[in-house]
Amino acid sequence: MTTSRTAATAEQASAALDALAKAVLERHEDADGLAVIGIQRRGVTLAGELAGRMRTLSGKPISQGSLDITLYRDDWTTKSVKPAVGKTDIPFNVAKKTLILVDDVLYTGRTIRAALEALVDFGRPAAIELLVLVDRGHRERQHPARLQPGGTCLLQRRNAAAASGC
Repeated sequence: MTTSRTAATAEQASAALDALAKAVLERHEDADGLAVIGIQRRGVTLAGELAGRMRTLSGKPISQGSLDITLYRDDWTTKSVKPAVGKTDIPFNVAKKTLILVDDVLYTGRTIRAALEALVDFGRPAAIELLVLVDRGHRERQHPARLQPGGTCLLQRRNAAAASGC
C-alpha cells in the first residue's frame, strides 16, 4: 500500500511564495536588476509564480526565463534512454543582473551545479541566488550554492537543527 504525503496546502504554498517574493525584494533595493530563471520542469512554474508576485509587489517589470540543464548534468551519458531535452528561454541579457535561480527541491546539489554551468553560456551575471521550496539537505560535496537566509522553505531535512535557509 502506498501512502501519500502533502507537503503543504495550496494556501500554505501561496503564503510561502508571497514570503519568498517579499524576501527577495527586501534584499534588493533595485528590482530593475533582478531576473528570475526557473529550472525545467517544476522550477519554471515556480519561477513564473514568483516573478508575477514580485511584479505585483514592486510595480516593476521582472525579467523571467527558463533553463533546461539536461545536457549539463554529469549523469546524462549514463542513462540507458535518450535524454528528453527541454526548452531554454532566456529572452534577456544576463550580464550584470542578479539572477534568482528557482527550483522545487534541493537535494544533492547536482541540478544546481548543472544550472550554474549552463548559465555561464549566457553571460556573466552580477550574482546568482538560489531559491527552492524544499531543502532535503543532502549535499554530495562542498558546493558553491547555498540558500539565502530570510527565505522560506516548506520542509527541511529530518533531524536538522538548522537546515540552510529553512
